[in-house]
Amino acid sequence: MFTNETAAHQYFSADFFGKTWELLEKQGRNQEDDERMISLAHASLAHWRMREDCTDRHLSIGYWQISRVHAVLGQAENARHYGDLCLAVSGREPPFFLGYAHEALARAAKLAGDGKAFRCHLESAQILAEQVEDAEEKTMLVDDLNKLAQA
Repeated sequence: MFTNETAAHQYFSADFFGKTWELLEKQGRNQEDDERMISLAHASLAHWRMREDCTDRHLSIGYWQISRVHAVLGQAENARHYGDLCLAVSGREPPFFLGYAHEALARAAKLAGDGKAFRCHLESAQILAEQVEDAEEKTMLVDDLNKLAQA
């Protein structure tokens, strides 16, 4: 199926990312779906790490997705851990990616009942959202932040 290891990593990093999203959006997920979703999110990032073209941006996206998966599953500590990793690699990225790192940490803090950290990260994300130049990216981030603030 693959001509070399590089092609395999390229395929699986993207494919597993997409399959994770399908499970995140799936109505009526069951426990097996949840476990599969965790495995796929981690596997996607693992394949990204094996790619020669892996950048901090790719790591940021991967950590963010893993944080989201754990948040959706009610695992606040895991969500915070991967949110912290996301923030650590997002520092030199454009506001969209850094904003989502703070979104991940706000989501984890809210889940953990840490109102102070929630407000701090939400505010940071909102400030960064205003700096996003691409209209589609800005709308996506602002919408996610509004939903999180209202949840």
